[in-house]
Amino acid sequence: MRYHNITKDDMLNGDGLRVVLWVAGCEHRCHNCQNPVTWDINGGLEFDDKAKNEIFLELKKDYVSGITMSGGDPLHILNRNTVGELIEEIGEKFPDKTIWLYSGYEWQQVQNLPFMKYVDIMVDGQFVEKLKDNSLPWRGSSNQKIIDVKKSLEIGRIVLAMK
Repeated sequence: MRYHNITKDDMLNGDGLRVVLWVAGCEHRCHNCQNPVTWDINGGLEFDDKAKNEIFLELKKDYVSGITMSGGDPLHILNRNTVGELIEEIGEKFPDKTIWLYSGYEWQQVQNLPFMKYVDIMVDGQFVEKLKDNSLPWRGSSNQKIIDVKKSLEIGRIVLAMK
């Protein structure tokens, strides 16, 4: 897996103060995407132990709410194994931190990935410019859903965290 940036003390990509991993690679290529530089699966830097340790140091801070994985698309087919391992490790080492995941994939396409049980919130769906709405929290267009992943997995249907 490759990544473009690790943002610290972020308040724009999920609830609370967060660390954000901007993963490289996206097949959706949404028109007027906010981050097209992340589309290339070979772009950015190799995700290595140094990058992982940088994230873990942030997650150890009491005031950091959790991690958000964005991009690009963390669920790009070539990212899923590494992202899944990282999500599982964070979920086990930092059970009090929340994990947010942004993906252009729809919930129905990814809900059965084994690491999803560690994700708290998923913002799903591609950005659609004609549905862009700057008043919506945590998403760019009204087709995207903010899903409470744990409740959704528990009852077997989508539970929205907010409308």
